Amino acid sequence: MAAGAIRVTMEVGADGVALITIANPPVNALHPIIIAGLKDKYAEAARRDDVKAIVLTGAGGKFCGGFDINVFTKVHQTGDVSLMPDVSVELVSNMMEEGKKPSVAAIQGLALGGGLELAMGCHARISTPEAQLGLPELTLGIIPGFGGTQRLPRLVGLPKAIEMMLQSRFITAKEGKERGLIDALCTPDELIKMSRLWALEIANCQKPWIRSLGRTDKLGSLSEARAVLSAARQQAKKVAPNMPQHQACLDVIEEGVSYGGHAGVLKEAKVFKELVVAPTSRALVHVFFAQRSTTKVPGVTDGQLKPRQIRKVAVIGGGLMGSGIATALLVSNISVVLKEVNPQFLQRGEKMIAGNLEGLVKRGSLTKDKMNKAMSLLKGALDYSDFKDVDMVIEAVIEKIPLKQSIFADIERICPKHCILATNTSTIDLNVVGEKTNSQDRIIGAHFFSPAHIMPLLEIVRTEKTSPQAILDLITVGKIIKKVPVVVGNCTGFAVNRTFFPYTLGSQVLVSLGIDVFRIDRVISNFGMPMGPFQLQDVAGYGVALAVKDIYAAAFGERYLDSDLVDLMVKDGRQGKMNGKGYYIYEKGGKPKPDPSVQRVIEEYRKGAKTMPGRKPVTLTDQDILEMIFFPVVNEACRVMDENVVIRASDLDIASVLGMGFPKYRGGLVFWADTVGAPYIYSKLSKWAELYGPYFKPSSYLEQRAKSGVPLSAPSASPQGSARSRM
Repeated sequence: MAAGAIRVTMEVGADGVALITIANPPVNALHPIIIAGLKDKYAEAARRDDVKAIVLTGAGGKFCGGFDINVFTKVHQTGDVSLMPDVSVELVSNMMEEGKKPSVAAIQGLALGGGLELAMGCHARISTPEAQLGLPELTLGIIPGFGGTQRLPRLVGLPKAIEMMLQSRFITAKEGKERGLIDALCTPDELIKMSRLWALEIANCQKPWIRSLGRTDKLGSLSEARAVLSAARQQAKKVAPNMPQHQACLDVIEEGVSYGGHAGVLKEAKVFKELVVAPTSRALVHVFFAQRSTTKVPGVTDGQLKPRQIRKVAVIGGGLMGSGIATALLVSNISVVLKEVNPQFLQRGEKMIAGNLEGLVKRGSLTKDKMNKAMSLLKGALDYSDFKDVDMVIEAVIEKIPLKQSIFADIERICPKHCILATNTSTIDLNVVGEKTNSQDRIIGAHFFSPAHIMPLLEIVRTEKTSPQAILDLITVGKIIKKVPVVVGNCTGFAVNRTFFPYTLGSQVLVSLGIDVFRIDRVISNFGMPMGPFQLQDVAGYGVALAVKDIYAAAFGERYLDSDLVDLMVKDGRQGKMNGKGYYIYEKGGKPKPDPSVQRVIEEYRKGAKTMPGRKPVTLTDQDILEMIFFPVVNEACRVMDENVVIRASDLDIASVLGMGFPKYRGGLVFWADTVGAPYIYSKLSKWAELYGPYFKPSSYLEQRAKSGVPLSAPSASPQGSARSRM
């Protein structure tokens, strides 16, 4: 962005109102140039005798999307907090709120983060009804830093303000008007005119001159406020135990409630600066930018290629995955032909899609009208006659190689020449899938994660022969259906499943050494994973683990441990959540409960494994458990990066967060590993390899990085010719 495009302008009308406009496309973010410009224009307006009042607005139909997050990255790189300009006290409190001339915010589009904080520093807020208002700073590991923790509770009341900040929840200006955040609503055409008039009426004492920071009428009594804050603290401990910004935000709010708005603003500024350089903010800002870089694919998105329009997609297989994929396409207005082998299976698939859509309506993410529109775009099929005009086929049948090969031979013959031939396989080599076709340039992996209409990750798998056009088209479809596409190379398990295969194996190693199943799950959940590895196995079903066992054993050799724990569970009549009995007991509507009777299966497994030294359980700390599960995962990630299965390390971070639920506030798998340090990980794996065998043996990539002191995430100095993700 050229500095010339980033500017703050001021026009003084004949009515004596100075119109100050923020211009920094696309969302008028508060770049340091903008902040300096605002200070300059507010100072000028204060000096000028011909200015009676001020209206603050944003160019291009958007008020302001908040502080420029790129500045956080510079602070993280340098550790220099002084790069953060003083906005809260100098600009919002002193120049705007305490200024001698009234300010009115004219809002449309959005007023988020620092943008909403500027608006709350004004003496009134006029908005178009649909404008989005919110303070989402906690998603970046920080708190609102320009007075938002103090002014929002004073405008909307404590409970709503806490909800908006701690849950990063947006509201429309229409709701803002009902809550007291917005003073008046109007059409975009009337916005500036009405705001000017309002500002003049304040200046002429015809409307109240209200400084938000001085208000206490919506805070309730001190004891009421403290009760609300106490309940919020308990809730934050439950839902965000590892995220310090939640408690910090409540501390700062309480300071203002107890000692007044100005005291709160000063504490907020101090805590904000501390949090900006804290590990959680570094991790979350890394994830924010990493997610935005996954669609930058060398040789695909940096050239002259244009995406083709995908109007109609055929999905083969209406099971759990196929129906989920179809649902994701339908809600994004893409026509779907769902093919099944017989009428019963087809009817079941259509019912599952209808159930998925109804679930989205219940969650409030889809209207009834949109659900009906989505169902009208679905057509069932028992043969290929409707495939003659499809733009893409996604095969989602069971993981059987001959079946997939025969389907691909059929669709190559029947579908138009431009049609993309995609498979949702999670493990099988794409070259094997497309072996019996002559269209390998159109063959691509579209690996969705279950449930496919909800999980946000789409792994796009390319072979050496996949055309850049097919990749670009699938990236585009991924964006349309609101997925985060990550382009990866073709290998067993691709990026996510390959990197995380040791996650399950590591937990089984620990059980064989005498560690309690439920303790392992507890340690991993406390670290921040949505559930531990054994509960995950229950939920995913044992069929998947058994189906890929031989494939992984053949691909990974000595680093794949042959464990028969799942076989023993099945032999004991356990199928996990599917039949209500696995490591846990599952009752309808209840939480999973550890099943004590699983102990006999565990004992049988330990007897067969014979890994306990002297037949006695080993003694391990919680940290040992965590490391013995995750360090082998990091080790496999090193191999994935070494072989260039991913374009960049941050793609693996995003894939781990969105595909496996790795805690976002730890920055993703590789980012977290770099905070632990390659030398430490290498030394631990080396020690365990001596004790327990080659499963733990450090990869050459990890060894080299540990000895050279280069971070795991740093790009390799010499890119390899066989870079699988860069083909």
